[in-house]
Amino acid sequence: MTFGFASSGAASTPGSPASASTSPEFARDSADSAHRLARMLEPSEWSAAGIPLLRNPREVVSGLHARHLPTPATAVVAVLDPDERLRASASFSRRATVTDGWVFRNALLTQLRRVIPHDLRRRTPVRTAVLLYCREGDARWTQEDGAWMWGLRDACTLHGLRCGAYITLTSDGWQVLGEGRGGRQPSTGSRPEPFTGTDPSAIRTGGAASDVLRRAAAR
Repeated sequence: MTFGFASSGAASTPGSPASASTSPEFARDSADSAHRLARMLEPSEWSAAGIPLLRNPREVVSGLHARHLPTPATAVVAVLDPDERLRASASFSRRATVTDGWVFRNALLTQLRRVIPHDLRRRTPVRTAVLLYCREGDARWTQEDGAWMWGLRDACTLHGLRCGAYITLTSDGWQVLGEGRGGRQPSTGSRPEPFTGTDPSAIRTGGAASDVLRRAAAR
């Protein structure tokens, strides 16, 4: 068995694999893939970005889980005030067919604009946005997580917010990526814990699950 390289003549033969690889369609797909890879963040990049730590991540996660009851492929974006009180939140299902931080950024911006005014007039952001993403698999970082991280960071910049924690919710529990903090409860499919802290009726929320909870709180 021998190995070698195709000659330049073979590479230029019409219909050959080498010829197809230089087609405009292949070049365009390669460029799109490169751009998508550029629109994601590795855990090391996320940690180096100086993302503020949550003082009580379990309380934040439990509150968002109880309010929105997320299922796999559901994202929950929330805005916290300087005292880490929840001021607004929205949940939505991922509908993108590709893993692209630009697409995720636009989806997050749409939800933020629905539930809370921007802070672009402030010199320094005072409110922080965090993202809880419920997905299949284990708690290890994936390229999808990297795209959500990129999207959250960019959406916060465009909405005048500080970029906060990115949290995954799986069957193993919850995990604050880039920090190494997590817990077994809540998890995918677990029952929500009782509300604590801020009155849920005073918080702006979006999403089908939020509507159900608001009606229940009003009774």
